[in-house]
Amino acid sequence: MTACLFIGGARSGKSRYAEQQALALLEQRLSEGAAARLHYVATAIAFDREMQQRIELHQQRRGPEWCNHESPVLLAQTLAQFQAQDVVLVDCLTLWLNNVIYNEGETATVAMIEQQVQALVDVLKDSPATILCVSNEVGLGIVPMGEVSRLYVDHAGWMNQAIAAVAEQVTFMAAGLPMQLKGR
Repeated sequence: MTACLFIGGARSGKSRYAEQQALALLEQRLSEGAAARLHYVATAIAFDREMQQRIELHQQRRGPEWCNHESPVLLAQTLAQFQAQDVVLVDCLTLWLNNVIYNEGETATVAMIEQQVQALVDVLKDSPATILCVSNEVGLGIVPMGEVSRLYVDHAGWMNQAIAAVAEQVTFMAAGLPMQLKGR
């Protein structure tokens, strides 16, 4: 298992950098004779035209070597399917967390959110695949005023900490520049 976390603010370059890293890893493995496969796990839901445009931008960057999967809520279950030869890019964990919270609506509980995040962390620890995760750093700004917004920001921060703890490599992106926080 290899898990990597690419974290940063909106438009920091984290998705593009993670895609480049996944492609480089695929090329390395193929040059070594491995039967590697490249997967993209998308968590976004196109709720409006602007989000649809963001999704299309990401799709346009990727070539035919990517096998695409959509997993807006059942991420742990999706990731559990991959094998040792797979290089998997998940974009984006904070969108997934948003989907988990809003999928449950008013019935979302702290215990349910924590259970979903723990299931994801467990899959990342146990997977034979190489999984690269993209996530937003949402805790660098002011504390939100609304209760559900604070719930989201708090759990996004705790999720990122839990995944960083099991990741072999953590890269923080700012202004398109990678800064290694953990690993090589």
